[in-house]
Amino acid sequence: MAPSSPRLTWQQIIILAVLILAASATALGAVIYAPALTTAARDLTVGDVSPEDILAPSAVRYTSEVRTTQQREAAAQAIAPKYTQADTGIARQQLDQLRAALAYINSVRADTYATQEQKLADLAAMKDIHLSPEMAADILTLNDARWQAVQQEAIVVLEQVMRNTIREDRLESARASVPNLVSLSLPADQATIVSELVSAFIAPNSFYSESLTSAARQAAAEAVEPVTVTYAPGEIVVERGKVLTEEDVEALRFIGLSRPTKLWQEIASAGLMVTLSAVLAVILFRRNPRYVANLRGVIAVFTLFLAFLILGRLALPIHPLVPYVFPLTAYALIIAGLFGEEVALVSTVPLIILVTFGQPNAGVLILFYSVSSLYGVLIPRQEQRISAYLWVGLTIAVSGSVVIAAFHLLQPSTDWMDLLTQTGTTLLHGMIAAGLAVFFQYLIAPLLGQVTPLQLLEYSRPDTPLLEHLLRNAPGTYQHSLQVANLAEQAAERIDANSLLTRVGALYHDIGKTLNPYFFIENQQPSQINPHDSLDPVKSAEIIIRHVSDGLELARQHRLPQRISAFIAEHHGTLQTRYQLAQALKAAQKNGEAVDEAQFTYPGPRPQSRETALVMLADGVEARMRAEKPATEEALRELIKNTLDTRLAEGQLDDTPLTLQDLKIVEETFFAALQGVYHPRVDYPTMPVSARPAPSTAE
Repeated sequence: MAPSSPRLTWQQIIILAVLILAASATALGAVIYAPALTTAARDLTVGDVSPEDILAPSAVRYTSEVRTTQQREAAAQAIAPKYTQADTGIARQQLDQLRAALAYINSVRADTYATQEQKLADLAAMKDIHLSPEMAADILTLNDARWQAVQQEAIVVLEQVMRNTIREDRLESARASVPNLVSLSLPADQATIVSELVSAFIAPNSFYSESLTSAARQAAAEAVEPVTVTYAPGEIVVERGKVLTEEDVEALRFIGLSRPTKLWQEIASAGLMVTLSAVLAVILFRRNPRYVANLRGVIAVFTLFLAFLILGRLALPIHPLVPYVFPLTAYALIIAGLFGEEVALVSTVPLIILVTFGQPNAGVLILFYSVSSLYGVLIPRQEQRISAYLWVGLTIAVSGSVVIAAFHLLQPSTDWMDLLTQTGTTLLHGMIAAGLAVFFQYLIAPLLGQVTPLQLLEYSRPDTPLLEHLLRNAPGTYQHSLQVANLAEQAAERIDANSLLTRVGALYHDIGKTLNPYFFIENQQPSQINPHDSLDPVKSAEIIIRHVSDGLELARQHRLPQRISAFIAEHHGTLQTRYQLAQALKAAQKNGEAVDEAQFTYPGPRPQSRETALVMLADGVEARMRAEKPATEEALRELIKNTLDTRLAEGQLDDTPLTLQDLKIVEETFFAALQGVYHPRVDYPTMPVSARPAPSTAE
């Protein structure tokens, strides 16, 4: 029974294309140039001279990669070179070489065939040690006992020296320490020989290690915490005349006072994001062409989208806390209330992306706004209650706070005061968003021919002019309307239709009867003559049918919203006044004349929504209940089922999205409600006066 989606006409396609192009161009300008309106954008680089004192436009805090890198490099350079541990193998090797040298000297000393000159030449030819002629001569002149003491002392001293760590840069220092290690029991000349022998065989046993040094320097660099830079509002970032350093340029770019990229790159980047948003809009309108039929609605969506986009681009850079206060979520709530959840969610996603594009902490803000909007739109609520929007605001605040807390916990060091401040601002964000949603829905809905829950509550008050007029002039119709409203409202709740709209529409659906109240049976007294008895069937039907056009005229005079007027026009659809038609057919049979059934048919249209259809069904059931007064539950159930089946068979529900399952639920709801109202009652007998008990003296 759901109506098919209408196809777009060429005129609608052209208008939609123009609107999308105009909105895209405006959005592109807002994304590119809105930051330039709030900050003095410059293109400063390292080495440039600052033309003026550049001040921070707001409180700023950021992690400086440049300064962090500099401090890490300084920490790494402060680490001294790392050396290996003293190698004992080298000490043993040097001792072996000393012993070999001593053995060679012993062989030269013991050579009885060589002359003194030959022995001196042999000692001078040694590779591992260079002995001066005087030192060689002294060695040759020592007796065996003293030479033996020199040898032993040399080995002991070399071993003692090589036990220490000796680096290449400390080799001379180690050799200089040898004379102090020689035993004082030796004469000076022999001590000199020991020092000469030992010094020749001292060698480095600890060497520079590239791997150890690199590891130590890397550990020192990693131990340096990221450098956080803060600027108070109005604080000087760069003084006039200063040659900009890398740190200065980084600060300017982070704050937004300098462009890190070329203008064409900014335009191309923003253009890609705007194009994605425009394509998303095209997809939405292709999937649901019915949105385009309401041109004022499309213009309203684009206007709200651009308004929130421009304001967001201007406001977010003002202060670090502004993004968490700016009520971007209000857009999603307004659109959801006016056009439904699908339009709200599909259009909110590109709005969030474009507002946060290029902003500091864009990733956090995207998730913050997205989660808040989802919860704000999808949370179940009774929109006819002001308290519902309070809960929506709290839900937005809580969901946003969770996102902020999650990101703060990921940071190495959490600033708890900053976390508390940001979560506190989300409460303000939620309340502002909910308040703006109520205000703008109330303001925009009448311009779009719609009605908000708050307006519906106003129209449902018994003291409204039209309902007072109905009560005074047609009290029977007023009571009938209340019964229809109760039935239709309960059914609407069961099938998830707009129950408040259904109730209010039912209250006004027969308002046209107030102009001719006594031509309708519910307003006639039992002793009153029915005026239709003296009227021609055509005239009688004309008066009955006219209550629809009269009602629409009253609705126009009192400026009822179109959604409520639809109940007046559609509650009879294209049904016929069966009683008058039957009378006309009966008379036509006698006279042999043809009957124009169009004169007995309501002008319509048939119900176009579930809400107006429910009022049609409730109206028919309630009218038949008053006329037929079913005595049993079976008769009541059959009356309800027959009424619903008849409306369905006559095609009155073809233009509504009601399903057969919905009709089954409606049938059960009507039965349960009417069973309690029209249940059979016991006839109490009248007691004779003499049989009545005497009044109590306590009274």
